[in-house]
Amino acid sequence: MNKPALFFTTMLLLSCNRHLQQAVTSRYSQIENAAWLSGVWQQQTARGVLYERWMRSSDSSFSGMSYMLRGGDTLVRETISLELRDGELYYIPTVKDQNNAQPVLFRRVASGPDSLVFENPAHDFPTMIKYVRISADSLLAEISGMAGGQLRKREFPMSRVKP
Repeated sequence: MNKPALFFTTMLLLSCNRHLQQAVTSRYSQIENAAWLSGVWQQQTARGVLYERWMRSSDSSFSGMSYMLRGGDTLVRETISLELRDGELYYIPTVKDQNNAQPVLFRRVASGPDSLVFENPAHDFPTMIKYVRISADSLLAEISGMAGGQLRKREFPMSRVKP
């Protein structure tokens, strides 16, 4: 092979490798943008203390759990996962007494360094789930959607218990 052809082939391979690395980095950046959610969060309520725990499961997912401590009882509300599927990020809750205990997928519709917004317009309620990082140790979770012909929104201000 002559020198110009070898140079061109080498440059082409390096360029393809760089584009492949950028595609992989771009794909995983969606899940990396959720890394601030890791840890244990809590909200004190009149009914008890609501906790949400998030941890990294793999390079493309987080697992979570929402539960309430009331007296000495632990009441699991839902299990949750954040998963990359076919290049899209999904928030996937599973609630034992809802939807025949089947998971519901909410697709990411917006995100930034301090926010995650997921939507499923076909779900009854909520249709939107949002997390906003207020500071390193506080966040606001929000669920919203139409219920009974009215727009409903419920906010869950939470503070970090541990990273």
